Amino acid sequence: MAYTEVPGARVPIRMWADPDTVDPEAMDQLRNVTRLPWVHGLAVMPDVHYGKGATVGSVIAMRDAVSPAAVGVDIGCGMTAVRSSLSAEDLPDDLGRLRSGLEKAVPVGFGAHQRPVDPRRVHGLATSGWDRFWAGFDGLAEPVHRRRERATHQMGTLGGGNHFLEVCLDDDGAVWLILHSGSRNIGKELAEHHIERARRLPHNRDLPDRDLAVFVAGTPEMEAYRRDLFWAQEYARRNRDVILGLACDVLRSTVPGVRFGERISCHHNYVAEETHDGVPLLVTRKGAIRAGKGEHGIIPGSMATGSYIVRGLGNVDSFDSASHGAGRRMSRNRAKRHFSREDLVAQTAGVECRKDAGVLDEIPGAYKDISAVIDAQTDLVEVVAHLRQVVCVKG
Repeated sequence: MAYTEVPGARVPIRMWADPDTVDPEAMDQLRNVTRLPWVHGLAVMPDVHYGKGATVGSVIAMRDAVSPAAVGVDIGCGMTAVRSSLSAEDLPDDLGRLRSGLEKAVPVGFGAHQRPVDPRRVHGLATSGWDRFWAGFDGLAEPVHRRRERATHQMGTLGGGNHFLEVCLDDDGAVWLILHSGSRNIGKELAEHHIERARRLPHNRDLPDRDLAVFVAGTPEMEAYRRDLFWAQEYARRNRDVILGLACDVLRSTVPGVRFGERISCHHNYVAEETHDGVPLLVTRKGAIRAGKGEHGIIPGSMATGSYIVRGLGNVDSFDSASHGAGRRMSRNRAKRHFSREDLVAQTAGVECRKDAGVLDEIPGAYKDISAVIDAQTDLVEVVAHLRQVVCVKG
C-alpha cells in the first residue's frame, strides 16, 4: 500500500496506516512532532499506536537536533534471529524441557546472572571489543555509575513485557531462534536522565509537548546524550548477541551437531546519522526498523502469531524504514480487564509458553493482526520467511 499524507501538519506526515484507525491521542502526538522547528520529515508505520513521550511506530528525521523521548526508555531495543540446520522433526517431543533449559540459561523479568557472562565461554560469540566497550562505562552520565555491577550481571538477560525468546519453524520446517530485548535497566536509567535534562533546557520551554524536548547540535548536552545513547545501543546489541549465544548452546546440548547460519539483527528504538533528500539528518526510529534496500530485518507478531524475516526495499518516502512489529491495539491494563486466563490458553494453543495471569497483558488479542501490518507495507519490505513459534519464553 502507498502512504497517506495526513493534512494539518507543518511538515508532511506520511502514514502507512489508515488515519481513521489511529487513536486521537497518537494523532495529536504526531502533529506535535511536526511543530518542532528542527523536524525535516515524519514517517508513520502501520503498527502505529500511542506511546509514552512519543508515538510508537514513528520515524522522525531532524536537522541538528534529537529528542530523547522519541527514542524511548529502552534504548537500542530490537530483534535478533538465526536459522539452524535443524528441521521440525529434530526437535524433542518434550518442548517443555527445552523451554525450561532456555529459561535456566537466560534470566527473564528483573532477573540477572549470578556472575557476569564470560563471552569466551559462549559458543559462536565474538570476543572482540568487550574491553573497549566496558571501558566506556566510566564516561557515562554520573548518576548511572553506581549501576555498573548490575549492568554487567544483566548482560545476556531478556527482561519482561513484550520481550521474548522463541524457537520457531519457517514454512519449510526449518528451526529458527529469535529474540526481542534491549538495553535493560542501564538503558532505561540513561534515557530517563537525559529526558529530564532536556526538559529543563531553555529552548524547550515553549514546545507544544514538553515530552518532545530536544538536544541541539553543538551543545555539551547533545554530546553527552550522543555518547550515552550510542553506548546503550551497543549494550543492547551485545545483550542480544549473548542471549542468542546462550540459546544456541541450549539447542546444541539438546540436539548435538546443530549448526547455525548468519545472524540477523536490527534495532527498533534508536537514533542513526543518515542522509535523506541530500540533507544530513539524525533519524529517530521508535518502534520502527531500518529497511534500506537489501537490508534484512525482523518484524514480530505476538506470543502465538509468528514473525517475519524481511528484506528492505529502500523506500525513500519512509526514510528507509518499516514497522517493528504488529503494534498494540489495546493497552496492557485494558487487556488485563478484557481477557481471561482461559482466553490466553486458547489463543496460545500449540505453543509451549507461559499461560498464567502474569503474561495476560501480552495475549495475542491485545495486538494488531501481524499479517495485515505486513500487507500494509509491501512497498517498504518484501517477506523472506514467515516463522511460527513452537516455544516462547517471556518474563
